[in-house]
Amino acid sequence: MSPPPSPLAVLPLPLLLLLLLLSAVSPAAANAAGAGAPPPVPTPWPEQFHAVVFTNLTESGGRLQLIDLYYDWPGGRNLNLIRDQLSGDPLYDVEWTNGTSYFFDSGFCHSRLFPVGLLPPDWLAAGSVYLGREHVDGFDCHLWTKVDFVWYYEEVATGRPVRWNFFNGMQQHVMSFEVGGVLEDSKWQAPAYCFNGGDAGTANVDAVGVDSDAGRSGRVDVMNSLIRFAGAPAAAVAASFDQ
Repeated sequence: MSPPPSPLAVLPLPLLLLLLLLSAVSPAAANAAGAGAPPPVPTPWPEQFHAVVFTNLTESGGRLQLIDLYYDWPGGRNLNLIRDQLSGDPLYDVEWTNGTSYFFDSGFCHSRLFPVGLLPPDWLAAGSVYLGREHVDGFDCHLWTKVDFVWYYEEVATGRPVRWNFFNGMQQHVMSFEVGGVLEDSKWQAPAYCFNGGDAGTANVDAVGVDSDAGRSGRVDVMNSLIRFAGAPAAAVAASFDQ
């Protein structure tokens, strides 16, 4: 079930996120799980995993992407290796638990600071609303929504994530999910030109909410901030905008 486009999408990003976080859960959504039985609890993510994700950005004016996602909660890091359709140079998005992210390819680097940090494995546990069961991508799934911008599909039989939908029309389909999948440490290191200031594409670390001056990472900046805020307490999100 793809969510309808939200009229709030025209609002500036900080205001939009605050409105979404402050919006009340509708009674209809709360009752979607059915009367009598408590709704199921989302399965926490493994502390380490590797997933291959197919991303469809066409409804929001973007392209198709194939992403290798490496999640390493004990190591305090997350990596998205992003390959755009018909593009030979992948984009690395390396995120650290202190909120710092580096976006780089063979000749470009941009850094940003997301004060919320990484999503914890149980990011969906608090504040999500169960919407019932859906048959999506050929799988019987539980469906949750959180702060009205992410819809999360989990396979009933295994607890594996199957798909994420976002309020702006972006869809992410999980093609493979390997629990315990790790990546060697050398792959996480940002290149030297991210730190020497000599590359024209390099920007100083700035606060979330500031428009990106690096075009290729701009869409990734926005979506990663949305994903991180989805797992954050409302107070933490509000505090990040007060800085």
